[in-house]
Amino acid sequence: MARRGQRQPAARRTAPRQQRRVRPRDNEGIIPVLARAVREVETAAKRGPVTSSVGTKFQVIALLVRDERARVKADDTSSDAHRAEQLKRLDGIATILAQTAARDTSLFALLAEDAVLSDAARALKRDMQRAAGIETGPEPAPTEPAAATAPTKRRVVPQSIVSRQLANPFLAPDFSAAKQSEARPRRLAGWELLGPLFRSFEYAGGAPACMALPEPSSRRAAGDLELMSHQAQVVAAAAAGHRTFLLADEPGLGKTAQALLAAQAANAYPLLVVVPNVVKTNWAREAGLWTPNHPATVIHGDGDTIDGFADIVVVNYEVLDRHVGWIGDLGFRGMVVDEAHFIKNKTSQRSQHVLELSERIRSRIARPLLMALTGTPLINDIEDFRAIWQFLGWIDEKRPLAELMNALEETGLEPGDPGFYPAARNCVVDLGIVRRRKVEVAADLPARRIADLPVELDDEAGRSIREAERELARRLVHRYETALATRTSGAVVEGIDHDLVRRVATWEREDTTTTKSDENVFSMMRRIGQAKAGLAADYAAQLARSVGKVVFFAKHVDVMDVAEETFAKRGIGFASIRGDQTPSSRQKNIDAFLNDPDVHIVVCSLTAAGVGLNLQVASNLVLAELSWTDAEQTQAVDRIHRIGQEEPVTAWRIIASQTIDTRIAELIDSKAGIAARALDGSDDEVASSADVQLEALVALLTDALSESA
Repeated sequence: MARRGQRQPAARRTAPRQQRRVRPRDNEGIIPVLARAVREVETAAKRGPVTSSVGTKFQVIALLVRDERARVKADDTSSDAHRAEQLKRLDGIATILAQTAARDTSLFALLAEDAVLSDAARALKRDMQRAAGIETGPEPAPTEPAAATAPTKRRVVPQSIVSRQLANPFLAPDFSAAKQSEARPRRLAGWELLGPLFRSFEYAGGAPACMALPEPSSRRAAGDLELMSHQAQVVAAAAAGHRTFLLADEPGLGKTAQALLAAQAANAYPLLVVVPNVVKTNWAREAGLWTPNHPATVIHGDGDTIDGFADIVVVNYEVLDRHVGWIGDLGFRGMVVDEAHFIKNKTSQRSQHVLELSERIRSRIARPLLMALTGTPLINDIEDFRAIWQFLGWIDEKRPLAELMNALEETGLEPGDPGFYPAARNCVVDLGIVRRRKVEVAADLPARRIADLPVELDDEAGRSIREAERELARRLVHRYETALATRTSGAVVEGIDHDLVRRVATWEREDTTTTKSDENVFSMMRRIGQAKAGLAADYAAQLARSVGKVVFFAKHVDVMDVAEETFAKRGIGFASIRGDQTPSSRQKNIDAFLNDPDVHIVVCSLTAAGVGLNLQVASNLVLAELSWTDAEQTQAVDRIHRIGQEEPVTAWRIIASQTIDTRIAELIDSKAGIAARALDGSDDEVASSADVQLEALVALLTDALSESA
């Protein structure tokens, strides 16, 4: 709040002292401490990769914001106005945290339900509480020896793993299946090849990206289960000796079963499976279904309950840092990474751990089974492939590795030759890219459509949002005109200078000096989501009354809260899937929606429930808030548009008309072409890799300049 005080008009700054003490509590307590700390975190994240100390501060701020919000809501000694003001200030801090985490998505792991609170984090939390005048009680005992050089992240070795290691203390490397393949660069020795390889997928030329797959001799699985033909093809390829797969089938085509049975066909046990937290319990269930003779165990927290002798070990990204040490030494013969687009940011800790484990496995086992599973391998840019290819051992930081390099040499072409790009693309595809679309392999799967449902925000909140959008546009225009007036290059551009528009939008997007009283694109979209919440919930309730079960997706907790309050008032049974639930609680809610006829709606978090869940008992879905990417939206829709669905699927996207919401929807749709062109051979243009937030600001400023011209 100190920033707001600094920006007051001069007349108020020189006012008598007693006028500045109208609300003395504004500068007391934990909130001012959090406000200063969150700006420090934001500034540090702007400068480059987030360090462990900055991550610790981010985690502590988030925990204290959560605690303070609960305290303020429960405080019946404050007036309603003061309580509302405190919650508003906490929302401002939470918004900055969200913006910072968007820059480095590894920070989200620090907010997970089973994230470790290190000794350093506990000490910082106590220091911040003391700075706010809060009693903290006695010092807790340290969780680790004070040996000083210990890393910030706590490493553990579960007792059952110790037992397994003692049972087999001489784990030797396995080179029995070694393939004599060394890179033999000749013509291509001096070429930079990674850039051309990535670009070869932009110049697809109408060819789908799928390796040749053998016809399966059988589609039978465990018990009475039977695979679909496209699933059995991948299993047959693994049985024939293929060992690396980027399994990029569209969501809903059964990638989990394919991976489990491919591991069985390749005898790739013990098998490590790295997954998002929300689906690790489901992976264990699927393993029991498809490969019942190979026991699976799930790592929760420190792994105290795992079976160290299991064939399949399932771990979520959020706790991988705690277990990466013993995992790398256990002798895994296969590794599956589910939702592999989670590792696209190579600076994130989880990506580094996944790549480290892949390298350690490949150093011990000549030809391990490595599978990257994702229905959306490309989120924003062709280079999203980089970390996945590196995990699979196709490339390293600088160049293709042996198998790919030799294949490129055998083409007889160089990047300057016209035929290089399609030939290079084929070389990569043949290493193990598998991409099938529902329309091709599941023709009996019902159609789906996304239907936009415009709503009018004609209340006070709607008017406030539109005024805030106009104020943001005025601020952008002022920046543009100031930059134009102070330009020193002497360049003159007729009409709108679109290069300058983009630079101004970038400044706004990256500005760290904007105070809470100024709207930005993040806070505006959150306000729009809040304003739409009741309308979206009303529509979901109507659907539930008329068509049966409905899935309701939102990004923010407060939107989910409004929806659940609406359903409770209407007497509509609902379940909830959120990020702060334990795995058992989450599964209980999923089972209630799937099996209880009185539970008509499931309220889902886009981040917590957007991947890995099978909710196809519903055929209607409501998207109450827009995602920032088409991939996230697609993942949500594919929770119900998947194998087992018998009805046509409709996703109702709630759009606030006459607001920036409509522009965001258009931008999301425009980015949908990137995977289609790179993987499916579409001729659609690949959308810009610039983020949607930036493009929204560009559009807002351009429209404002056009209106004033």
